[in-house]
Amino acid sequence: MVKQQPEVYLVGGAVRDRLLGLPVKDKDWLVVHATPDYLLQQGYLQVGKDFPVFLHSKTKEEYALARTERKTGKGYTGFYCDFSPNITLEQDLIRRDLTINAIAEDLQGKLHDPYHGISDLKKKILRHISPAFCEDPLRVLRVARFAARFYQLGFQIAPETLALMENMVKSGELQDLTPERVWLETEKALNTANPEIYFQTLNQIGAGELFNELQPLWQSENHMVTHALTRLNKLLSKQIIDDKIARFALLCVCLTSQTTHSIQQITQQIQQLCQRYKAPLAYQEYAILATQFVEQFTRTDQLSADQIVTLFDQLDCWRKPQRLSDLCLIYQAFFPDFTAQQQQQWQHWYQLAKAVDVQQIITAGFRQQQIKQELYQRRVLAISHAN
Repeated sequence: MVKQQPEVYLVGGAVRDRLLGLPVKDKDWLVVHATPDYLLQQGYLQVGKDFPVFLHSKTKEEYALARTERKTGKGYTGFYCDFSPNITLEQDLIRRDLTINAIAEDLQGKLHDPYHGISDLKKKILRHISPAFCEDPLRVLRVARFAARFYQLGFQIAPETLALMENMVKSGELQDLTPERVWLETEKALNTANPEIYFQTLNQIGAGELFNELQPLWQSENHMVTHALTRLNKLLSKQIIDDKIARFALLCVCLTSQTTHSIQQITQQIQQLCQRYKAPLAYQEYAILATQFVEQFTRTDQLSADQIVTLFDQLDCWRKPQRLSDLCLIYQAFFPDFTAQQQQQWQHWYQLAKAVDVQQIITAGFRQQQIKQELYQRRVLAISHAN
């Protein structure tokens, strides 16, 4: 057999996103007809143990050897991988999830599209490549995430792919997913403008129990959530809060109008969800804060100065002033009638309360617990005079 020369291709999201006219963030490269020794001799640094992945010495971009996979066990880790230099480009690409992710571009700029991904890009279809799709349960979440990411471009999941995903759920394949992998895909979905599509898709195929706490949002055709997220996306650029965290908090706030559960029950469910998937603490913190105080912010005009200062204390605004701005942002998205003027009103009250000088209280002779009580009373008085 004649030994073939190694060939390098740009693959995956970089090719897909460029063809869609989207910004290309990360570039993944595929090397066909090569061995680990060849890449090491070329100066690449090996970083993968299970999979031979290499970093380019200058660009630090990832280069992976072409491989095939054969299912040998359960879940997304039960695979035997073959990295033989005889593996072709087509053999590597067919193991990928969707046709739109199986387009390669060689170093001369020529596109290689053996599974008609370009056609599906034009048709705006998310379609699986082969029956081997069902061997990896993580792909169910990935497709739901792609549906969310490309929703505004008009993409839809192919009916046959949706049916395959539903069968995978029924077979119990998703039970082998670890909490960390579920959260990783979920967090990526929350980083899209339409994370509700991710959850709706999972609910549609019978995987809603993964996020049972959020199911009341999808039990009927619900445009309220989409409208709220649309308003939030327009506001996010003006705030410091992480977009993903704000969207998750807003989804949890939407629960307060979609279920008969008490605020206490909802906050307990949020805590359960976040702890089950080991979500970073900020997600749980903001979601619970936003649901806890939703009632107070709906009746801004009816609150007494005493209630306002108590709320500031509960939010710990004195040490974490950004919390107030972040919650106002979420409520502005949730309540169409929560205006920018109301947001400014809350900020005005906060500045008045914050301006009370604790040093003057100490100088006046107050001590220990008296200082805290007097500070509270003077803050209430400052807001009362403004109203």
